[in-house]
Amino acid sequence: MGKFSVLLMMVLMWCWASMAEGEYMLYKDPKQPQSVRINDLMKRMTLEEKIGQMTQIERKVASKEVMKKYLIGSVLSGGGSTPSKNATPKTWVNMVNDFQNGALSTRLGIPYIYGIDAVHGHSAAYGATIFPHNSGLGVTRDPLLIKKIGAATALEVRATGIQYTFAPCIAVCRDPRWGRCYESYSEDPEIVRLMTEIISGLQGEITDDSKKGAPFVNGQQKIAACAKHYVGDGGTHLGENTGSTMISSKQLFGIHMPAYNDSVIKGVASIMASYSSWNGVKMHANRKLVTGYLKNKLKFKGFVISDWQGIDSITDPPHANYTYSILAGINAGIDLVMVPINYTEFIDGLTYLVKNKFIPMSRIDDAVRRILRVKFTMGLFENPLADYSMIKYLGCQEHRDLAREAVRKSLVLLKNGKSSMKPLLPLPKRASKILVAGTHANSVGYQCGGWTVEWQGSSGNVTTGTTILSAVKKTVDPNTQVIYNENPNRHFLKSNSFDFAIVVVGEPPYTEGFGDNLNLTLPEPGPSTIKNVCGSVKCVVVLIAGRPLVVQPFIDTIGALVAAWLPGTEGQGVVDVLFGDYGFTGKLARTWFKSVDQLPMNVGDPHYDPLYPFGFGLTTTPTKTT
Repeated sequence: MGKFSVLLMMVLMWCWASMAEGEYMLYKDPKQPQSVRINDLMKRMTLEEKIGQMTQIERKVASKEVMKKYLIGSVLSGGGSTPSKNATPKTWVNMVNDFQNGALSTRLGIPYIYGIDAVHGHSAAYGATIFPHNSGLGVTRDPLLIKKIGAATALEVRATGIQYTFAPCIAVCRDPRWGRCYESYSEDPEIVRLMTEIISGLQGEITDDSKKGAPFVNGQQKIAACAKHYVGDGGTHLGENTGSTMISSKQLFGIHMPAYNDSVIKGVASIMASYSSWNGVKMHANRKLVTGYLKNKLKFKGFVISDWQGIDSITDPPHANYTYSILAGINAGIDLVMVPINYTEFIDGLTYLVKNKFIPMSRIDDAVRRILRVKFTMGLFENPLADYSMIKYLGCQEHRDLAREAVRKSLVLLKNGKSSMKPLLPLPKRASKILVAGTHANSVGYQCGGWTVEWQGSSGNVTTGTTILSAVKKTVDPNTQVIYNENPNRHFLKSNSFDFAIVVVGEPPYTEGFGDNLNLTLPEPGPSTIKNVCGSVKCVVVLIAGRPLVVQPFIDTIGALVAAWLPGTEGQGVVDVLFGDYGFTGKLARTWFKSVDQLPMNVGDPHYDPLYPFGFGLTTTPTKTT
């Protein structure tokens, strides 16, 4: 009997061990309803695991070991943060998967999500297709084109193993002195609302049976999107980045809020809080707007993410009282915190505040539930690891052709000849000798602007693309001589006989507050180049800038003026229209002022007296069938 009892006990212990090892977990079963999976997982999670899900850290401080030890829920690439210089898609995929293996090795195996600023194509990745920045895309007023760009961007982001972009920016820029104005589609909220169709391209077209406000990401060829920056970032006083938007409730909800409602309806997965304030109240701490309006009124069920060290900026100076910043930010409704470096300080601080009941557990559960909802929606639990099968999409010809089309449609012709009877454009392809001049004529980096490979962007051939100069050489008749001189002097101009000149000048690249500019003048040597060339040769000036600049002083000297915004890698699109293969069709999506003294000045304002009004744009007819 004793031997039998021992044997029975051994059999029972083996059975219990086998059952424990193979325990059926509802949250791992894709056949279960999403709500059942979330509830099951939430019941199993400790406070430490929940706070880990609310923590987003920078790639530079992440590792497989860190992911496992601190139960990290999200990683990001800050501006210009890449695995290596000119990293290949395989290098990206390997890095993303390495972090994921760390996350999957934790007790519950919750996958993490990787975020990146793919704001005009997958702009951090070398060799990607770089589309025009939003200031140009707004000109097109073409939601179908924007949707296609979103779909192409999703494929290129997935090519590097990444599943989440901090885009689109749906700011309504009301003052071009703001350094992020080029990230805004328009001063007109209706155009910005149209452009939210990019979300359907990034995430997929939401289905009829989707619940209002629920996040929607349709499969492994799509990525989670992030509407930003909530709310009013484009309306700050004097266009100051991170400043205060001092307007009435009627103006805030009439101008800056409508695109967020559209984004929620389209199933946007996340929304990023703005560094800026509304009438002095920091948006990262504005519970009334984040929880009261966005979550409760609009029924947004995705997650709210902070900006980079966004909760730090709740205090002045930033990080002066980090415990208070955590308290104010989380209680306001921030779900995922872009820490992004000192993650142990955040984890320890939030843990203390919850354990001491300064932040209720219900608030933590709400945040984690939202984050998990997005992860389940994306299929991350079933497909956590990337492979190399989508590498072919990065910078593929189909996407470059789409970007070239977007460039053509984004150009605005502001002047064409001394009179309408004597237009300068389109230019003839057959000529004896033509001059191409200007700082921006032979620089892919200048064409792309900020948020391109580097955070602030840079000059030169920063990535694969076609400069305007090389496109001119490719387009003109083989017998036409093309001479390039970046900043020719008068002697050079007099000693040559040019049929016409193309002058390409503009702003240097910049990002965020580095682009705040109170004078908005064209930087030298742009004005000198225009004066020298256009004073000697019949010329067309192509302006590469993310916003309107002061051009009135040279307008009489210029033969034709084209606003090309920040066109991206496909400079051939500019030249397609200059030489008449396609016609100019773009109409200004923002007011072109005479002087900065008029700012802010937007369509519909009293005393509206622009140089070129909102909606202005001359047209031309193509010279051949295309």
